[in-house]
Amino acid sequence: MTNPTPPPARRALGSSGLTVPPLAYGCWRFAGSSVDEARARIETAIGAGLDLIDTADIYGFGGAGFGAAEELLGAVLRADPGLRDAMVLATKGGIRPPVPYDSSAPSLRAAIDASRRRLGVDVIDLWQVHRPDVLTHPAEVAETLVWAVTSGAVRTVGVSNYTPPQYEALRVHLAGTPVRLVSTQPEVHALALAAVDDGVLDLAVRDDLVPLAWSPLAGGRLGDGVVAADAREAAVHAALDDIAARETTTRSAVALAWIMFHPSRPVPIVGSNRPDRIRAAADALRVSLDRTDWYAVARAAGRPQP
Repeated sequence: MTNPTPPPARRALGSSGLTVPPLAYGCWRFAGSSVDEARARIETAIGAGLDLIDTADIYGFGGAGFGAAEELLGAVLRADPGLRDAMVLATKGGIRPPVPYDSSAPSLRAAIDASRRRLGVDVIDLWQVHRPDVLTHPAEVAETLVWAVTSGAVRTVGVSNYTPPQYEALRVHLAGTPVRLVSTQPEVHALALAAVDDGVLDLAVRDDLVPLAWSPLAGGRLGDGVVAADAREAAVHAALDDIAARETTTRSAVALAWIMFHPSRPVPIVGSNRPDRIRAAADALRVSLDRTDWYAVARAAGRPQP
């Protein structure tokens, strides 16, 4: 191998004074568990260095209910108040079933206040617009984000699932205000390469955004022991497994390390409910890749390489 990369370090979250780790823990599957089970997962994540905890008000909808994941995390924080200071707390809003998207000022303000109540916190470290609402002018979204930060409701703000033009439109309307976007949250994994080529990760490099990569194991399709569903997945599995054998680690660890290798330094959001798998995610920090490895996986996924 040539030019192996060192383990990713923590990085600043804008000018908030907060730093975030190279891996995060996500609460997408969090709702519906007991407080003790949920607390064990949060403690495990923080103990393994995954202390950016990412949730959303919509998590739980269709099962335990809208807001259920935030309510459960709030119960965990009440059971062990010391956990709050040990984490960077991130959540998202702007999806309002059955609309489904509403980024109007009244909607986003209500979402932020409701999230604070459910989580039982005075301030949210990172609040993100979950999905773009094309019917709200970006100037109105910008005004709401400025209110959120200057009022003290949140420390920093970001976006999720925004295209580059949508991000740029919002950034322009934040110009001249004391607020800047500090993160973007796209889907990134070896089977979802759009963010690599459509400009999302390029903008993250340009503006020093923290990219939070959701579904980094492709919803489990890149997990250990999973059988490929088609030829493309089989090719990616083989490429990841070759590296895993060399590095004496797992396919999952390599899949996470592959994401982190990009110069935008994406932070994969690990979403397992199993403490052993949460701990095992940290093995990705010990994987040493080079550009040949990265392109081999991308080539297996079908990314054109002249």
